[in-house]
Amino acid sequence: MFKKILLAFLISGAIVLGLVAIQPATYTVTRSAIIAAPPPVVFAAVNDFHNWQAWSPWAKLNPGMKQTYSGPPAGVGAEYRWSGNASAGEGRMTITESAPNERVGIQLAFTRPYASSSVISLRIQPQGAGSVVTWNMMGQNNFALKALSLFSSMDKMIGPDFERGLAQLKLQAEAAGQK
Repeated sequence: MFKKILLAFLISGAIVLGLVAIQPATYTVTRSAIIAAPPPVVFAAVNDFHNWQAWSPWAKLNPGMKQTYSGPPAGVGAEYRWSGNASAGEGRMTITESAPNERVGIQLAFTRPYASSSVISLRIQPQGAGSVVTWNMMGQNNFALKALSLFSSMDKMIGPDFERGLAQLKLQAEAAGQK
């Protein structure tokens, strides 16, 4: 009887490992919003990490979070580091690309709650007197993320945060655009 239970357990484990192994190696999360503010106003909000406090969906997760900025104040080389509670985690973002009024590319690296890295882009396209902003994040699914994807996805976990962030960016940029 014990051998049958052990065999069933081993077969079940092999099936789960097989399911994890066949999950996609990468993930992508993308959301867009129309903002009634011209590209230069939106670009100013996303190209300077100091301005992210006004619209980032994660800025208020941990009010006592330690935050530091280094490098240039904005654009390529600007870096933002944070260390907070379990909700905020710990990591850094570095601007790796800055095309005025068009695009900001960012390297995101988490060190806690688990190590991971992603590439983020914020693309700004003119639309009439306003802008269409597309927020995209791409990364590698390690074994743990592949296992997690059996129950959820990065799109389901991060997508709502992107939607909240874009809604807050819309409010902030539209108010700044009317000044």
